[in-house]
Amino acid sequence: MQRVLFLCSQNRLRSPTAEQVFASWPDVECTSAGLDSSALTPLDSDTVQWAQVIFVMERSHRNKLSRKFKPWLNGKRVIVLGIPDEYAFMEPALVDLLTTKVGPYLRVR
Repeated sequence: MQRVLFLCSQNRLRSPTAEQVFASWPDVECTSAGLDSSALTPLDSDTVQWAQVIFVMERSHRNKLSRKFKPWLNGKRVIVLGIPDEYAFMEPALVDLLTTKVGPYLRVR
C-alpha cells in the first residue's frame, strides 16, 4: 500500500480533486491538505510523517513545504506536478491532467 499526500495552498480544489481521483486506485491510500494556515485541512507534521510520496501542485508549494516541515521530510519523495490554480473541483480537464501526471508514479491499476 502506497501512502500518498496531495498538497496545494487552500485544499479546496486541486488537492481534494487528486485525493478523490486516486482514492479508488488499488494499493493507494491518499489524503490531501493545504499549506496555507487558512486551508480547509491545514497540513501538519503527523500527515507529513504518514506520507511515503508527496505531490505538490506548484514549485512554490515544494518551497513552502520544505520551509515549514523540513525535519519531517527526510527520505520523502516530493514531486512537483506543475498544475496552476485555474481549475474547479473535479473539473474534467483537471482530472485528466492529474491522471496523466500522477498515474506513472503509482502502481498500475
